[in-house]
Formats: sequence, structure tokens, C-alpha cells
Amino acid sequence: MSTSTTTITRRGPATAPSSDDPTWTPVVALSFGIAMVVLSEFLPAGVLPALAADVGVSEGTAGLAVAATAIAGACTAPSIAVLLPRADRRTVLVALLALAALSNLAVAVAPSFAVLLVGRLLLGIALAGYWSFAFGAGTHAVPGKDRVVSSTLAFGTSISTVVGIPVASVVGDAVGWRATFGGVAVLTALGAVVLALTLPSVPAHPTAGLRMLTAALRNRRLLAGIACVVLVAFANFTAYPYIRIAIERVDPSATTWMLLAWGLGGAVGTVLAGVLARWLRPLAATAPLALAAALVLTAFASTVPVLALAVVLWGLSMSMVPVFSQLWVTRVEPERAESAMSLQVTAFQIAITVGSSLGGALLDGHGVRPLMLVGAAAAVAAGLGWAVLRVPRR
Repeated sequence: MSTSTTTITRRGPATAPSSDDPTWTPVVALSFGIAMVVLSEFLPAGVLPALAADVGVSEGTAGLAVAATAIAGACTAPSIAVLLPRADRRTVLVALLALAALSNLAVAVAPSFAVLLVGRLLLGIALAGYWSFAFGAGTHAVPGKDRVVSSTLAFGTSISTVVGIPVASVVGDAVGWRATFGGVAVLTALGAVVLALTLPSVPAHPTAGLRMLTAALRNRRLLAGIACVVLVAFANFTAYPYIRIAIERVDPSATTWMLLAWGLGGAVGTVLAGVLARWLRPLAATAPLALAAALVLTAFASTVPVLALAVVLWGLSMSMVPVFSQLWVTRVEPERAESAMSLQVTAFQIAITVGSSLGGALLDGHGVRPLMLVGAAAAVAAGLGWAVLRVPRR
């Protein structure tokens, strides 16, 4: 990916479109791919009991299907550009979506839990690589529109959580968890075809690979921002896997519409973050603090109205994080945006693994309130960190 290109030529179909006449079809296709890989990552949570019973493991062991994906993603994100320094990013993105489709198909037909885990590890590779390259490919296709590209990609995540995961859960109950994974495999393969047909060629940056990653790792401001990404993602994923338990503690009958409210808040937050991204530093400081407030409200809510407010605020504030964080890291490292994005993805995957594991331990030992408060403390630390970090103006 070349983030420093200032002149776009029209020598053939392989060049990016002019900023005077942009086509958003490639960015929409990239967003659909994001929706598919995120849906695939969290799909086991919606069909966990049936999946565990079918492959002959406990529900706790089956939960490793999500952790395995996150671990593979954390290892892949910083290394994929090192292994593919000169590959056209369009080819890589299409191949990664195809790999995600293959991983879902492997899970759908898995005869054992071991085979299922292999499929989930393949998904981790696909997810981390796709996230690392998608933003750069989007800004290459539509130059000068980084805020809109970021929010459009993040909207794919919101759609997968608002619509995809609940629908997949219902479908899983109706036709079986294997058919659900098979259906997502087909949709992901379709996304790969559409991306191949719509995304222009995206040449690799001249310094892509180990040299770019090493240089990015020497940027102390970038690493400080990545540490804040770890903190805010940890804050969310310490608590989010157990949001249903927090809701049922107040009113079990409200679970479905509360989860929908979380997702709708997330959709609004994604759009709002795109609008407010011109004030990047205040947004990066405020969103984690709002997340902390939402987690504290969730921890102490005793009535449905208070819990509803907390859940909506939670979804809204957390959905802002992918938008502003990818803008933040690429603003701090504009010449090495690909490596900056890979480090951001690594941070998220590590936070998912550590946060959900710690949250589970806290839940078993102390109940749902302590894990919400631990998450809130981490979110406050992230907000304060971003408040003191300067970001170049653009």
C-alpha cells in the first residue's frame, strides 16, 4: 500500500480512481469483507451449546474456538507484510477472504474439535491480514477520504454485530450450527469475488516488509498509542463476552432487545465517529471515558431504564474505537501506515484473548460486577493516555 502517493494517473484499469470522481464500490466491498470476517470470528458464541455437544467437548473448551482465532490473528498481523512485502494488496485481500471462506467450510464439516480448531486458526490468519491491509486499500481506491473510509469499514463490523450474529444464532437454532458456518462460508466467498471485480490494483509500499515494521516500532508515539489500543480493547473484551449475564441479572426477559440496543448504539457510534474524526485527539480521549462510564453504569444498574442507557452508551462508545484508532495510528505513521495498522490489529487480538480470559476468571470467582469495574479502570487509563498524546494535524 502506498500512503504517500500524491498524483494519480490514468494509464489503465490498475490505477486508483481520481479523487475528483471517486467510486465507493471498492470500499463497500472491503466493508462487506470486514463484516464477514468479524461475523466469522464471533460466530461460535451464538451456536456454542450445539457446537460443543456435536464435537464432544464442554462449552468452556469449545470457547477456545474464539481464543484460537485471536491468538492466530495476534501472531499474523505484524508478520504477514514481512512475508509478502511486494505482493499486490488486492491479490492478498482477495486470497485472505477466500481463506476465511475455506476456514468456515472446514468448521462446517469438521469431524472433531481438533479439525475445528485448525479451521479457526486459518480464520485468525485471514482476519488479521485483512484488517491490516483493508484501510490502506480503501484510501488508495478513494484518496483523501480517510475519515469516511475508516467509518465505512467500521460500519461493516457494526452490521455484523447488529444483524449478522443475532441472525446467525437464530439460523443455527433452526437448521443447525454446521449449516450456519456453511452459509457464512458461501457469503464470504461471494465477498471475495466481488472484491476481486471491484478493487483496483494496490501496489505494496516500496519499503513494505521487515524494514517498514522495524522503523514503525521505533516510533515511540505510535507504540504509546498502541498501548492505549490494548487498554481500551481489553476494557471492552473483559466485559463484553459476559454482557448477557449482566443483563439477565437485572431482567432476563430484556436480553434480546438489550443486545439489539447495544448493536444499534454501535451503528450510531460508527457514523458519529466518522463525523467527529476531524477532532481526533478529543475523540480518542472521550470515547474510552464514555465506555468506562457505561461499564460502571452496567455494573451497578438495578433497573431496566438505567441498564438500557448503559448498554446503548456502551455500544456507541466502543464502536468509535476502531474508527479513531486506525485514523490515529496512520496519522502518527503516515509513511508506514501498513505496519501501524498491523500493530493495531495485533493489539486488538491480544486484548480479546487476555480480556476475555481474565473476565471469565473474575466472573467465576467474584461475579459480574468486578469484571465490569476492571474494564472501566482500563478504559479510563486509555482515555487519559490519548489525552496527553499529540497527533499531527492534517
